[in-house]
Amino acid sequence: MRNLTGILLGIGLSMMACAPSSDNSKKQQASLGHQGGKYEMVQASEVDWTYLNPARKDKAPMAGTLWGDRNGTKATGFLLKPFDGFSSPPHIHNVSYRGVVINGLFHNDDPEAENEWMPAGSFWTQPKGQVHITSAKGENLLAYIEIEEGPYLVKPIEEAFHTDEVPLNMDQSNMVWLNAADIRWISKSVAGSQTQAKVAMLWGDKNEQQFYGSMLKLPAGFEGKLVNHAGSFKAVVIKGEPQYQSPKLEQAVKLPPGSYFASSDKGDHQLSVGEGELVLYIRTNGEFELK
Repeated sequence: MRNLTGILLGIGLSMMACAPSSDNSKKQQASLGHQGGKYEMVQASEVDWTYLNPARKDKAPMAGTLWGDRNGTKATGFLLKPFDGFSSPPHIHNVSYRGVVINGLFHNDDPEAENEWMPAGSFWTQPKGQVHITSAKGENLLAYIEIEEGPYLVKPIEEAFHTDEVPLNMDQSNMVWLNAADIRWISKSVAGSQTQAKVAMLWGDKNEQQFYGSMLKLPAGFEGKLVNHAGSFKAVVIKGEPQYQSPKLEQAVKLPPGSYFASSDKGDHQLSVGEGELVLYIRTNGEFELK
């Protein structure tokens, strides 16, 4: 599986230059939010878990939807929770997906490839139709999976097919982190401890006004707002446990790894980071700022 660090760096430099879930009833959302936006928030402890592949039952990982519906046709984000020592048989998927390791070690590659364990904070992609296996080891294993269309299905290798998509395994140690203060559309409001904030571009291209994915790293002690100005904004906690508040919450709540918050149109997300850094995976088709 190819390592595309250089391509990701190119995406990042390009961005520098440019200066409701039907299967998660516990999601908190509001029809009207700050500046007309809609807010969503799911704590990891509230996720409803089902078998990722019902045909294999307890031999399969568990899955819990954060947004969307992996059995439907639209884009979806869900948590993947395998058991220690899990290793899938060779298989394919009918749709491509992206993954971010939240806890433990994950391996995703061709069936004949040697194990290359990706630790927490790593990112990988799996093209549709390509034969592969997925393995995991460690305690409290958890990953975030995202698809652009559904349904998400597991199919036998006899149904494999070829596409022009290229798989990627990106170990967290190979992430290319850019200073938020150097990115024009974030830097205009970055001040104080916010100057230590960093961004790693993962996929997509903001310049094309399409969805793109990135990682945002905020330092210990950060106090401020993460503001999206337009479009759809979704964030998943990868590392850390911030205090979170939106205009639709009466009081701040803790968001452990695997938790999710979002807004549409425009939205303010208040974050308070205690000891240790906070890492968020962000999916949006607009701009966001730190204030």
